[in-house]
Amino acid sequence: MLNFQFSVQPQTEQRLKKILNSIQDTESFARSIISYQISELQKSILNLRLDLDELEQKYQMTSQEFQEKFSQGILEDDADFMVWSGLYEMLCQNQLQLHELR
Repeated sequence: MLNFQFSVQPQTEQRLKKILNSIQDTESFARSIISYQISELQKSILNLRLDLDELEQKYQMTSQEFQEKFSQGILEDDADFMVWSGLYEMLCQNQLQLHELR
């Protein structure tokens, strides 16, 4: 059994208590939260990949190749490259989270 505490604003606490008091099946509720998070991560990954595809096409290299060159200092600190690096890091983090939730 899982028992946890977290801090939220009073209004959020009241709203959450109303939801929890109306729940009949806590297992289904917990699974639906996990499913929702998985769905959101999948959407985010798709959007990140679309953005990364544009940069990959523009610069004719994969994001992994780019990240290796960028982290080694081979590429300059161009605005596109800064964005690309951030997007790629977010993709990697989201993929890791998704893997852990599945």
